[in-house]
Amino acid sequence: MKSALLVIDVQRGLLDQSPRPYEADETIERINHITTQARAAGIPVFFIHHEQATGLLEYGSDSWQPASGLFVHDSDFKVRKTTPDSFLRTDLEARLTTLRATHLIICGFATEFCVDTTTRKAAALGYSVQLVSDAHTTHDKDHASAIQIRAHHNATLPNITSFGPRITAVPSADLNLGG
Repeated sequence: MKSALLVIDVQRGLLDQSPRPYEADETIERINHITTQARAAGIPVFFIHHEQATGLLEYGSDSWQPASGLFVHDSDFKVRKTTPDSFLRTDLEARLTTLRATHLIICGFATEFCVDTTTRKAAALGYSVQLVSDAHTTHDKDHASAIQIRAHHNATLPNITSFGPRITAVPSADLNLGG
């Protein structure tokens, strides 16, 4: 089983601006730890950035850049996207196919949008998925707090079995990346 790590939308305009998402700094620290382990184990790391034609996430703008404190290496893969689905109208699937990846480790922002959509799409495409249960985040919403949203997705995504491949939710401390 060949793995790849997807870090979704951990960008300045989404994590650095007030109000910040739940556990923003802790989430970035966990992601840095995971990416360091992945690189040491030879697991490819993908940084996926959401973008818009204009506005907060305009390609190349300061707010489009990686969030403060996030460690990105020149050897990491970069993917630009315009929808919550990291696969839709991107070259992500082609790159993963070239690398012969069959298993994805997913973390990032926002739990209920891009992380959820990408996790479901990955499973639908045949990838097994480890959702890093403490390395994805979002903002509080009117209907639920960010911690409740994270807990909900950590509990419900692994219960989706109809795609075939398994989705699991694993704390960052329990990931075994072989490094």
